[in-house]
Amino acid sequence: MSQARHYKYYDLVMAAFVAVLLCSNLIGVGKVCAVLGVSFGAGNLFFPISYVFGDVLTEVYGYARARKVIWAGFAALAFAAVMGLVVIHMPSDPRVPLNERLQPALELVFGYTWRVVIASMLAYWAGDFANSYVLSKMKLLTKGRFLWTRTIGSTIVGQGIDSLIFYPIAFWGIWPNDAIVRVVVFNWLFKVAVEVVLTPITYAVVYALKRAEKEDYYDWETNFTPFSLRD
Repeated sequence: MSQARHYKYYDLVMAAFVAVLLCSNLIGVGKVCAVLGVSFGAGNLFFPISYVFGDVLTEVYGYARARKVIWAGFAALAFAAVMGLVVIHMPSDPRVPLNERLQPALELVFGYTWRVVIASMLAYWAGDFANSYVLSKMKLLTKGRFLWTRTIGSTIVGQGIDSLIFYPIAFWGIWPNDAIVRVVVFNWLFKVAVEVVLTPITYAVVYALKRAEKEDYYDWETNFTPFSLRD
């Protein structure tokens, strides 16, 4: 690995990635939308954006630095889950009238079962690492050409793993098996479609960052273990 250096925008991209990840999991997951007769979780509209950030991080800064960001997102999800649990179970002050209406709303929006929390965190962890790994390896194989093949190809793998882990763990035995299969397939295809639509934006951000940072990292000597925070 080359000597550590300072980047202008790496921290900002990390913050944007974690913000999108948290908002998608905390805000979007609680609502099911219906558009043209198709039902889907509202979080699916924005969660794929985190994969765009993941693509940008790996493409520009390399797998090892993207790995740090993935772990930062994992820690943020864990903290949000613990915080939600603590806030919901803290006794409400009966002298505050708003608490009588607020507590049921908090339980409804943030009172996820531990099964859903574990499924979400495992799916995110495995899916994002798979996305970053595939993109990095494809960059080596293509010698940096054909960016679209690796952004879309890595998303196909990463989002597929994410969906295959989350829905069975979270809803097996609760939803009918055929419903789980339909939701897994739909969400996988939907998220990949979002990645395809956002490809021009990904190109613009990647090339702008490469010019600004004077970096275009290739993981020739990278240790691809996910269990490290070293550059």
